[in-house]
Amino acid sequence: MLGSDDVLELLAVLGIEHQTWEHAAVFTVDEAKAERGDLAGAHIKNLFLRNKKGRMWLVTCLEDRQLDLRRLGAALGAGRLSFASVERLARYLGVIPGAVTPLAVVNDTQRAVEFVIDEAIFDQRRVNVHPIVNTMTTAMRPADLLRFTEHAGHPANVLDLGEYLM
Repeated sequence: MLGSDDVLELLAVLGIEHQTWEHAAVFTVDEAKAERGDLAGAHIKNLFLRNKKGRMWLVTCLEDRQLDLRRLGAALGAGRLSFASVERLARYLGVIPGAVTPLAVVNDTQRAVEFVIDEAIFDQRRVNVHPIVNTMTTAMRPADLLRFTEHAGHPANVLDLGEYLM
């Protein structure tokens, strides 16, 4: 499993411009809001989901979106979605709760996790993500995030997640 230093190095190797800040550990959107101050760009949350058949999705959306998982599951052809276990999160993405990030797809070498991203993120110049740990935030262009996930073998399914709100 790649760690934060490895991921930041891979961003550099891929020529992806980014800035990274260290901060106290954050586990929730509210904690992240308090910690970040006036950091510009799209702020996200990441949902690691699975269905009854064991298929998995990493869903990245704007941080304030409250998604209706039933409707989203139907749109993805997944059926009923629920949150995956902490053990599954560690096994497939190599992260802990609070550090879930689209950059972690690099650790899913089996290509078992499908990546879904909110198209509203692309309305911003920058997107802020954790680089595998929840004690840092890395900002980059949304298009570069997609380039990273594609390099990792996880092309994004870009959806208007605003259509699946509670």
